[in-house]
Amino acid sequence: MIPEWDLQTLYKNLECEEYKNDIEEYKSLIEQLNNELTAAASFDNNSFNTFLKTTLSKIEKLEYLSKTLEAFAYIIYSTDTTNTKYLNNISFIDELSNRKNQIEIKFSKILYTANNQNLFEAFYKENPEYTEYKFILEEKIKSYSHQMSESEELLAGDLQKTGGSSWDRLHEQLISNLKDENGKTFNELRNDAFSADPLLRKKSYEKEIELLKQNEISFAACLNNLKGETITLNKRRSWDTALERALFSNRLSKETLDALISAIEDSLPSFREYLKLKAKILHYTKSTASTDLYKENQGLAFYDLFAPLKNPAETNENESSLKKEKSLLTKEWTFEEAKEYILKEYNSFSTQMGDFAKKAFENNWIDAKVHEGKVGGAYDEDFPKNHESRILTNFTGTFSDIITLAHELGHAFHFSCMKNKSPLFFNYPMTLAETASTFAETIVKQDAIKTCEGFDKITLIELDLQDTCQVLVDILCRFYFEQSVFEQRENGELNAKDFCSLMKAAQEKTYGDGLSSEKHEYMWAVKSHYYSTDLDFYNFPYAFGQLFAVSLYQKFKAEGKAFTEKYSALLSETGNLSCEELCKRAGFDITTKDFWQNGIELYKEEIQILKKWTEENLK
Repeated sequence: MIPEWDLQTLYKNLECEEYKNDIEEYKSLIEQLNNELTAAASFDNNSFNTFLKTTLSKIEKLEYLSKTLEAFAYIIYSTDTTNTKYLNNISFIDELSNRKNQIEIKFSKILYTANNQNLFEAFYKENPEYTEYKFILEEKIKSYSHQMSESEELLAGDLQKTGGSSWDRLHEQLISNLKDENGKTFNELRNDAFSADPLLRKKSYEKEIELLKQNEISFAACLNNLKGETITLNKRRSWDTALERALFSNRLSKETLDALISAIEDSLPSFREYLKLKAKILHYTKSTASTDLYKENQGLAFYDLFAPLKNPAETNENESSLKKEKSLLTKEWTFEEAKEYILKEYNSFSTQMGDFAKKAFENNWIDAKVHEGKVGGAYDEDFPKNHESRILTNFTGTFSDIITLAHELGHAFHFSCMKNKSPLFFNYPMTLAETASTFAETIVKQDAIKTCEGFDKITLIELDLQDTCQVLVDILCRFYFEQSVFEQRENGELNAKDFCSLMKAAQEKTYGDGLSSEKHEYMWAVKSHYYSTDLDFYNFPYAFGQLFAVSLYQKFKAEGKAFTEKYSALLSETGNLSCEELCKRAGFDITTKDFWQNGIELYKEEIQILKKWTEENLK
């Protein structure tokens, strides 16, 4: 049976006393801090010490309540996106969050002033136990230099409720409720991309584009207005570009990002070769419905990106069915089988990780059932309350679903390593958050590759390349696309035709001849990340996480079980260090292109294995 999550240890519902009490405490704490921070006058060393310790304690409680209530509001809404009660609750929580953000601004202003008065040196000297807060406090000081006036920030927050946040929710509601004439949801059509039936893959791809095109005016209005709002606010907040703001929020330097992007760009010929190899295999085994005539080095149709491979040696239909039943990748997995598989793989790394995953399964922290009104994709939400997590996936029984589940459990395990930390440290950047989840994926995939033989090994290698191609090539495509959208939006309004043109250009620049003429110029309407007011350039952190995770995995292979405690300790420090400093502690210099190229080498080796197998078996 595919599970739905149990929320009883969080809140029974929106009407329960515990939820109402936390709301009231949240509101009261906002009011109390607002009054205290507004009344705060000048400080000397002694008064500042007392103020900062007292205020930090209250700010931590505010963060605890904020993160818990915001996460709960979203998870209940995400499984029922048209529920008016849940929508109203999100708006209510957003309003409180906006007031909480004003507290953050006032607090940051005081820190900014205190820093100019050189009050922090004495504070840390007299209170060394607060040294671990230094990075976070310095970050708040820097963030204040990118704030408008208090009244402007308040107005911007109020307007965002009927502006950016509403456009975001409109996109989410449209996508989650799209369905074809037979009642098949948009998310189910998207999942058909993993089907072994080539005709179904193409048919669902065509239906997906048809549905997107029918709603292109609405989607384009959402994206156009969201990016316009972001550009306006960034200018007011003294950000030169949206990318500059994204780098700050990800605690990453431009030097590191440039090295990462350059390394991925250098790898594009290798990944295009992989895509052509896959196209060749699919054509040879008659496993594609592509109308493009097959030629040597023909690119892959977009709807075949996630197609499972068929063994060219299989000629007998019954034999083929038998092999599929036994194959790791072609069998239809039950959720119970997926659970046992993940537990085995997690325990192969460490019992701590395995025990955590077991706890998540046994306590029903996972909602995996596909149904109308539920958002697509997958996510992990972490709750300071009881230090628990909840994971949403859309489980259909493919091996890819297992990888996704392992990925999201990796996020949750990361959070578990932060137990007993201040809630202020739970704001680790996406770059480092994606490292933990991708590391969990890498454990599962690399161990599966190691233990399989023959065609199963080839299919697993291809799955690894398939996922990595998305995280490197497609992520670079999204990066180029979003960069071009911001550049063009500076000059005026954009419509659906403009977005399609920019997406097509980005796909040409990255996938190149690795894709055939059957591309997907409406991908801008699919990816929800483009539609968030707070997640500009929600792309390069995935590439960062993928390649950093590979480096950590290689370190694990070299050091064995001794590495597992280092890994947990590393995750526990992600809330109060920059990416460069954290990686330096792990023994890596991520500002160099060589570092990222070393991570890519693993996948280049896999491409060569696939190429050799293709040459030997496709004759």
